[in-house]
Formats: sequence, structure tokens, C-alpha cells
Amino acid sequence: MSEVQMKRLGIIMEPEPGNPMEVEGVLNPAAIRGSDGELYLFPRLVAKGNYSRIGIARVKFNKDGNPVGVERLGIALEPETDYERRPDGSGGCEDARITFVEPLGHYIMTYTAFSPNGPRIAMARSKDLFHWQRLGLATFAPYQGIEFTNVDNKDASLFPVSIPNPTLNPELAILHRPLFPGTRPEETKHHPTSRELDLDRESIWISYCPIAPKDHEPIRHGQFTSHQRLASPVAPWERLKIGGGTPPIHCRHGWLIVYHGVCIWPEPGNEEHELCYSAGMMVLSREHPRVIRFRSEEPVLSPSLPKERNGIIPNVVFPTGIDRRDDLGLPDRFDVYYGMADSRIGVARLDMPEVLRHGGMADPPGAKV
Repeated sequence: MSEVQMKRLGIIMEPEPGNPMEVEGVLNPAAIRGSDGELYLFPRLVAKGNYSRIGIARVKFNKDGNPVGVERLGIALEPETDYERRPDGSGGCEDARITFVEPLGHYIMTYTAFSPNGPRIAMARSKDLFHWQRLGLATFAPYQGIEFTNVDNKDASLFPVSIPNPTLNPELAILHRPLFPGTRPEETKHHPTSRELDLDRESIWISYCPIAPKDHEPIRHGQFTSHQRLASPVAPWERLKIGGGTPPIHCRHGWLIVYHGVCIWPEPGNEEHELCYSAGMMVLSREHPRVIRFRSEEPVLSPSLPKERNGIIPNVVFPTGIDRRDDLGLPDRFDVYYGMADSRIGVARLDMPEVLRHGGMADPPGAKV
């Protein structure tokens, strides 16, 4: 068991009865504080046929400051562009992450756009969280023969401040996990238990983009480059795949990220739903985030509740939103909002210890899992 564990606080949002936009689940929300100090969620709302929108909801708290529910406020984005829609009427705006990017003076949403070309990272910006302007698809320069732009990509998130790129120039930095052919968990589960990793194609990457002045269109014409591999699958609980989770957020030890890992469900006789999604924790160097200072050897949260083990996709906890509880005067407390079996949204609490005593391997060259 990891020395850091999350404490579940409960279910925060479930499909609303009779709401056709939510009949196939509410899940994987962004979480962000507005200028009014309120906490807003941006859940994926799934209608019939896996047609996804990104909603807006305000989080309700009890007298102790614990999140206990939401007030639905409408829709932030729904499929409108050619990169969000498919000819058969399906498509989606999915799995948002939102960061207030200080050098740009805007909230920037990264989300998965689902089109005939497959899932891609799309971006939008807002001044107030209620009115969003699309910025188009993120583009990536090639790297040593690796083509990022024309492969599936998901679960991206931005840093809130400029980050020194490999040449130490401050730029906008993004975490992303390209889904190269053969690296999906449905594919890697057929590989031997001990296997050689393709470290370049099975990793979370950090990439950089020049920051446009505030009076220009941010990101629209920029291309992410200066790619560096951040982390690969190492531990048994993430043997099949790792990917992004919550956006980077400051903690006392550096940049905190709660990410996801996939393995085979450990219980025998469950071949039909054999994948298991759990959450782990990384802390990146504050000065040079491409350096991992701590990585949990074991999950900090794994599916164990009935509503985490049964749903649209069983055996899933999928972290996407995080809220540092500065409002309570508790900067070491983080509430993590996560998808439960692709059906509903839960929240769990992570209290950061004063000392991180040990951590898992980052991803040594030639690592086997």
C-alpha cells in the first residue's frame, strides 16, 4: 500500500433521472475555482450513442467544508466543429481539464475531441468559465521520427505558469499521452507479463509551446515541440498503460499530479471486464517539472466500492479534477474528483504529508513491467 492514500468523501454527481443528455453517464470532470471563489465542475455528460457534452456545475459544500453535491448550470461545450463530430451523428467533447494560465490571463480548457480521425486534444479559452471560445486542435512537431500529430491523443493538461523548456526558455507546457497503435490497454493485455516497453510510445510526455502576448490569440497558431518523455509504466498496477489525470498543481513538494494506470483485474473468473483503472500520484520538480521527485509505488485509489466496480466500464477510478483547499486555510489538503466506472463522479481527499519518505521508480531505461 502506498504511504499516501486518499479518503473517499462520497459520490458528488450521478445521472439525473429523465435527463436525456446524461442517460449513459456523468463522469471525468474538470474542477476549477472561479473568480468568485466558487468551485465549478465540468463533467462529461453522455447521451445515447456515446454522444458527449461538457457540462457546468457548481459544487455544494456542507458546514464542515466537504463537497456534498452539485447545482447544474448548463453546457460549456457540445459537438459543433468537424473535429468534434462524426458522419453517423456521434462524436463528442469529452474529459475536460481546466487551468487558469497566468501568462495568458485566461482559463484554458484541454479536452478530447472525438471525430472520424479518432480522439484528439482540443483547446478552448474563457475569461469567466461560462463563455468558451474554441482554439482548435493542439498540434505537435515530430520528434526523432516520432509523429505525434496524426495519432490519437487524450488526457492532456496544462501548467498554470510558464515552465522552462529544455533550453531554459519559459514556455507553455502540456502533459499528454499519445495513443500510438499497439499501446492501448486492450492491446497490451495480450502481451506477456514481463515485456519490453516501447518507452517512447507508452509514456506520458511533456511538450512546450511559445506563449503569445495577451492581446494575441493564445495557442491557436502555436505548435508544441521540445518534447521530453516524462514517465512510463513501471509498477504492476500500471503495467498495461499510464496516462494523464489531474492538471499539475502546486504542493509543498513541487507539482502534484494524480494520474491513472491500468492493469489486469486481479480477481479470477472476470475475463469479460478484466481491465482495472487505478490512480497514482507523482510529484514533479517545481523548477524543472520534467524531473520526477516522487512517484507512488502503489495506487493511492483503486476501485473497491460497488459503484466503482459496476457501471458503463467496470473497475474504474479515473482522476481528472483537483481542488487545493486554500479556502479552508489547508494548502496541504486536496480534493480529487474522479470518474466511477464511467457512470458517475466521486470525490476523495488527499492530505499531503510533510515528508515523502520514498517513491517508486520513474522509468529507468529498459524498464520491464
